[in-house]
Amino acid sequence: MKSCTLPAVRIQPELRAELEAVLGEEENISTFVADAVRRAVDFRRVQTDFHARGEAAWQDYLRTGVSHPVDEVFDRVQARIDARRRELQGPGT
Repeated sequence: MKSCTLPAVRIQPELRAELEAVLGEEENISTFVADAVRRAVDFRRVQTDFHARGEAAWQDYLRTGVSHPVDEVFDRVQARIDARRRELQGPGT
């Protein structure tokens, strides 16, 4: 697939100066903007998926009336966090 160009965006000179001040050694404005756009798209996709899962859960609750106590949910989430943390720390830590 061919690459394409994003529309030019007008910004204040102060913002451009701030941007240039934070660029890495091998980075230019184009790569910075492309990376920022990719991250924003990824964030929006995650956000949309999160809302869709929440809406599905709400509709399931409305249909069934079945819910789970907050302590139970938090305990399950904490267990997943703890397991992932142990996995990332590796053996013997």
